[in-house]
Amino acid sequence: MFFMATSAIGPGFLTQTSVFTVTMGAAFAFAIVLSIIVDIAIQLNVWRVLAVSGKRANELGNTVAPYLGWFLGALVFIGGLVFNIGNIAGAGLDMNAMLGVDPKLGGAISVVIAIVIFFSKKAGMALDRLVVLLGAIMILLMLYVAITAHPPVGQALKQAVMPDNVDFLVITTLIGGTVGGYITFAGAHRMIDSGQTGPEAVKSITRASIMGIVITGTLRVLLFLAILGVAATGVALSKDNTTADAFRQAAGELGLRAFGVVLFSAGLTSVIGASYTSITFVTRQTTKVKHRNIATAIFIAFCTVMFLILNKAPQGLLVFAGVFNGLILPVGFALVLWVAVARRDLLHGYKYPKWLLILGLLAWLLSVYMGVSSMAQLSTLW
Repeated sequence: MFFMATSAIGPGFLTQTSVFTVTMGAAFAFAIVLSIIVDIAIQLNVWRVLAVSGKRANELGNTVAPYLGWFLGALVFIGGLVFNIGNIAGAGLDMNAMLGVDPKLGGAISVVIAIVIFFSKKAGMALDRLVVLLGAIMILLMLYVAITAHPPVGQALKQAVMPDNVDFLVITTLIGGTVGGYITFAGAHRMIDSGQTGPEAVKSITRASIMGIVITGTLRVLLFLAILGVAATGVALSKDNTTADAFRQAAGELGLRAFGVVLFSAGLTSVIGASYTSITFVTRQTTKVKHRNIATAIFIAFCTVMFLILNKAPQGLLVFAGVFNGLILPVGFALVLWVAVARRDLLHGYKYPKWLLILGLLAWLLSVYMGVSSMAQLSTLW
């Protein structure tokens, strides 16, 4: 659970939550609640269709229509590229909080470490164990800040159901940061690789898909309350690294350094995970592991060059990445729903629940509406 939680709270997750909490205040609670509901509806459908069919999203797309899977793979690859640039930016912010180095230099150093870990099995195993420990520290640190910050919980609860302000760009960003682009498919693909496929695995598929979103949603609420409490005191938080500054205000210099160490580890896993998953969408399962690893390293290096060339503030990149993946979501999700409705032959005789299909269709319509509504505002982030 700690490993999943730490992976979920990557640089984008923290930055998006912090920035929107500061700009929207307690009204951000409604966006969190709605995004969690939509996340669950999407996750349930995507994981169930892919795992029951036993096919990855790009393979399923090619089965439905020629080259459809490769088209989806290209979209996801581009989305992963954008998000990984944001991950590298976030890792740079984390190193800045941890050691005080320039975010750009921190991002470049993080990439070198990520590539070394990716090619070293022993280093990767050590990082996995370290992430479990750091995950526990992160949760305790976040809980401590949330309690000591004394957030206006009553106001947040009221705004969760009767918000003063509803911003679809914000909701699209949150959804894109948790189930947009490559993210939701990555989890389903890992389940397929584990061999838990077919109608007989429906219970484990459902449990795993819901657990991931519930853990992510719970931690987002906890972070929201922590930042809200600090912001409510009237303290002007840094616009360059809002989350780190909030932890410094609430827990002092020690809290800031602890935050940097924990998030740096999460940033590394995000860079590696996003890169590897993006590459799997544009390669075949028959591709040699050696070639796939080389392609992944090149992908990471290219993202780093783009991060340095774009010369954008890391915080802005992370928010933009979430929005971009949220705009890709309706395309991939449409494929999943089409299989559930019209290609049940690919589900090995499984009778798809009508209630789940209706829930998925409603979530898809909402994602389309939010995506269109967000397009006009997208330029303001770039």
